[in-house]
Amino acid sequence: MSKPNIIITIDGPAGSGKSTVTKRLAERLGLDCLDTGAMYRVVAWVLRKQNQEDLSGEALTLLIKGLDFTIEGNGPAQKVWIEGKDISQEIRTPEISRLASAMSMKAEVRSVLAEKQRALGKQGGLIAEGRDMGTVIFPRADYKFFLDASLDVRAKRRYKELIQRGQTLSLGEVRQEMEARDRQDQERTLAPLRPAADALVIDTSDFSIEEVVQLICSRIFHGTNASFGDLLPA
Repeated sequence: MSKPNIIITIDGPAGSGKSTVTKRLAERLGLDCLDTGAMYRVVAWVLRKQNQEDLSGEALTLLIKGLDFTIEGNGPAQKVWIEGKDISQEIRTPEISRLASAMSMKAEVRSVLAEKQRALGKQGGLIAEGRDMGTVIFPRADYKFFLDASLDVRAKRRYKELIQRGQTLSLGEVRQEMEARDRQDQERTLAPLRPAADALVIDTSDFSIEEVVQLICSRIFHGTNASFGDLLPA
């Protein structure tokens, strides 16, 4: 059975659960994942590695266009490779998170990555996760969702994730970093973090991942007994 030619967007701040939800939903519906946040992290990692964080203009555009990286999967098990090197853990540090947010404010970065993201979207059968998927990249997506949760809940989730990866930060530090990231994402002039007008906003604070996935599926199937196969072209 071929996958349906649809696009689903899942936006939201860090720690809202969107990566894991996207992964579970993609597995259930037989769709591909697009983790756009990881793409910005790759750019941030490369610029930090090359000590070119202040790079701008045509030089920055050319550097990003020339990057050869692969992102496999979503969620905790995601693998990110660049030129044969596994940087999956290295791009998930608070330092890279901050820099990735700063990179998302640069028009050159957004322009090149948006082009790559839309090219992938043309193939359809995609769940795109990020911060501006439903508002900027895929404004005509078939289904749009925006996941959120209280800052305290999101900080605890991210703290647990970082500890499992062997990083040593206090919960207070993680919360502070996340609060600063939220502010930067929401206040930036270029594609600020916000729900699309036609997105279903879900507060995941008191929901399990499975409950969020179920809620999204019920929205897609309009609360009927339809199966995803009903969305396939005749």
